[in-house]
Amino acid sequence: MSEYLPLLIGLLFISGILVSVLYPLLKQRLGWLLSLVPLGIFVLLFSTLGDLDIKATKIFPTNFSLLENISFPFRIDGLSLIFGLLISGIGFLVVLYASWYMKKYSRQAHFFTYLMLFMAAMTGLVFSDNLMALFIFWELTSVTSFLLIGFDHHLEKSRQAALQSLLITGFGGLCLLFAAILIGNITGTYEISKIIEQGISLTEHPQYTLVFILVLIAVLTKSAQFPFHFWLPGAMQAPTPVSAYLHSATMVNAGIYLLLRIQPLLGGTPIWKYSLILSGVITMFLGAYFSMGQKDLKRILAFTTISALGTMVLLIGIGTPLSIEASLVFFIVHGLYKGGLFMVAGIIDKSTGTRDITVLSKLWKPLPLTTIFAVLALISMAGLPPMLGFVGKELIYVAKIQLPGLSWIILPLGVGANIMMVAVSLTVFVEIFYNKSKKPAIPAKYTEKQLPWYFILGPGVLALAGLFLGLFPGGLNKMIANALFVTKNQIKDVHLLLWHGFNEVLVLSIFAILLGVLIFVLRKPVTRFIKKTIEWFDIYHLPTIFMTVMNLYLRIAGKNTQRIQHGYHRFYLMTFFVVTLIILSFQINWNFRELVPINGFSDIRFNIVILLIISTMALLFAVFSMSRLSAILAMGVVGYGIGLLFLLYGAVDLAITQFLAETVIMVLFVMVIYYLPKFANLSTKRSRIRDIIISLVVGAGVTIVVLHSRALNNYEPISSFFAENSYLQAHGRNIVNVILVDFRALDTLGEITVLTLAAVGVFSLFRFTVKKQSK
Repeated sequence: MSEYLPLLIGLLFISGILVSVLYPLLKQRLGWLLSLVPLGIFVLLFSTLGDLDIKATKIFPTNFSLLENISFPFRIDGLSLIFGLLISGIGFLVVLYASWYMKKYSRQAHFFTYLMLFMAAMTGLVFSDNLMALFIFWELTSVTSFLLIGFDHHLEKSRQAALQSLLITGFGGLCLLFAAILIGNITGTYEISKIIEQGISLTEHPQYTLVFILVLIAVLTKSAQFPFHFWLPGAMQAPTPVSAYLHSATMVNAGIYLLLRIQPLLGGTPIWKYSLILSGVITMFLGAYFSMGQKDLKRILAFTTISALGTMVLLIGIGTPLSIEASLVFFIVHGLYKGGLFMVAGIIDKSTGTRDITVLSKLWKPLPLTTIFAVLALISMAGLPPMLGFVGKELIYVAKIQLPGLSWIILPLGVGANIMMVAVSLTVFVEIFYNKSKKPAIPAKYTEKQLPWYFILGPGVLALAGLFLGLFPGGLNKMIANALFVTKNQIKDVHLLLWHGFNEVLVLSIFAILLGVLIFVLRKPVTRFIKKTIEWFDIYHLPTIFMTVMNLYLRIAGKNTQRIQHGYHRFYLMTFFVVTLIILSFQINWNFRELVPINGFSDIRFNIVILLIISTMALLFAVFSMSRLSAILAMGVVGYGIGLLFLLYGAVDLAITQFLAETVIMVLFVMVIYYLPKFANLSTKRSRIRDIIISLVVGAGVTIVVLHSRALNNYEPISSFFAENSYLQAHGRNIVNVILVDFRALDTLGEITVLTLAAVGVFSLFRFTVKKQSK
């Protein structure tokens, strides 16, 4: 069944495109229909788990390709299965969840279009076996996430957050493109599986450092790593279904996936190890630390997401089989509890109209099931048994302990981050669902009996899945083992257990829990202290710095635009000619003796000499004439003289074109000449001298280039090709016509299109002028 995966990915794109057609027919039921597509992908992927072997990898080529090296083969292995299952499974739940959450929004069709296209791009990204195809899907996630984050575009904060995320992740996408091009040039292919099979060592290549830096920037921007982490809290302006999907298992984890996928190509070097460890450990601790200073539930979850992403980057940087195993398990853990908690935040927002934890309390009464699901998710986030989060946390501790040389600093910071997670989990539960000492300032508008069951289904399924996998983690062994083989090219037995006995890891867990409870008890002074530190660092407020830099850039760009695009056509021409002459001066051979042909110049006929003299006199008359009409007539003489010159040398088609153009121009000038202002001398003597010098030098330069071209005969002229094939292939005897309508058909079509658009513009101007005069 797995061979149908490309078709289902295509169906995701098609469903997103067809939303505008289906929405008027289905209205609120559209979400149900759309949810069947990610559900089908989830069932398909789940059915492949039984056939999965440690070394199993399936690659499905497709017939669709953009260029010779940009095809769209899809790869199914343990790594893509882990990501694909969470993307499709959580996607199914989010689409159902959004069908009720978004029911009062006026632009539901737009929302589901963006969501399905994002889901398709993300699914294509994790199954792509071609680096260029992966980049295309990567950029599609950035564009569609921009549309989703800025969905409430009438709000300035939403627009700013969307623009901020697009600029940052778009910059990372460009870096990924450059890295992919470099890798393709080095290896001769863009297909990841072929690069691995060939055994090409990118780490020993001279361009490895550049490739890694580009990939690192792409990962740091996409996965909200320090110092690019600040766009993620701002993205909480998006509707909650967007936060539940993009910021749990999909977009922000694209960087994590990329690191795991290219680990066999670029991993294992000191720069890989220490760069990822440094960025990951800073992000991990800062995210957990700042989460305690927030009062908006979605911002709290955003900062804990930043911390989780930092943890995964840190584990990948460590690079041992155990740390990669821990990162894979923690990815599943994070997707399950964070997706559920974001959905809970949406339920609370819909029920009470606020997400401020300082004014919420005792919600366990109107929302009992939601409270249970939230508690299970918070237990997993805190890393407590029997949830899968406990298994993941234990693996993380083991991986950090076994890191030689750096465990003395990474382990304390990791334990500190987990301490904050315990405190945040307790704070969220007590403040929102239990606190009896706080009066319910915001009563619930909806109870669970008034909410549809599918609105609560998402957090329930994810919380119960975390509980089930925590009790029976062995179900993940085969999939994790295959993913480990893909990323490390090593066969390793994976035995996930809930209980490992009493050891130093368990002691660390108990210590973290106790200190987390202590911080929770002292949460008020701790929160005040954290807010103070946030104020201390406010001068380095990264979102503000980012927007300041962007505004400065726009101001500089505006000034440069005014300076360069000034609207004076004569200066544009002067600049073009001067720059062209400077470039030619470095390329032209200034040995004038070589300009004279060996056999000398051919004789010039008397009639051509007379024609050139008349054209030159007309040109001089046009330059010095004080009458606009006289100057126009003189320029017409010059134009017709050039046409006659073409005719005398046998270029009949050029001569006809020149005569027609000159006639049309003359007619147009005569029609508008009486509407023009009086003839005036608008240039100074100095500027006219400058223009004369430039024009003479340009003429001399063109003459020298033409003389040089007489001596060039490096390639066979293409005229013979057209002469031989115009009648045989294009079935036309007129070679010029055949070139225009056959060999250069697209070029001619473009010219016709430009002329048509110009004609439409001119007609519109005339029509507007006539209407204005009639009024």
